[in-house]
Amino acid sequence: YYRTLQQLGAIGSHSRKGNCYDNACIESFFSHFKSEMFYLTSFHTKDELIQAIETYIYHDNYKRFQKRLNHQASIEYRISMTA
Repeated sequence: YYRTLQQLGAIGSHSRKGNCYDNACIESFFSHFKSEMFYLTSFHTKDELIQAIETYIYHDNYKRFQKRLNHQASIEYRISMTA
């Protein structure tokens, strides 16, 4: 695993030992992603899969309103916090 990451010039993302909350946000995203999009759809080509992923990420960032973010989408909330 580490050798492949190194060959690709990638950096692995790992939690600190004993701290399951380090990756909680991305784990939550992938949980929703898999249950809402990936498991419900069949893809016939790589391009279909890529388009579906891009569409899902756009929807998640710009269209999904979240109660914990004051009923705003992620991007709106981020902008409001920097204004």
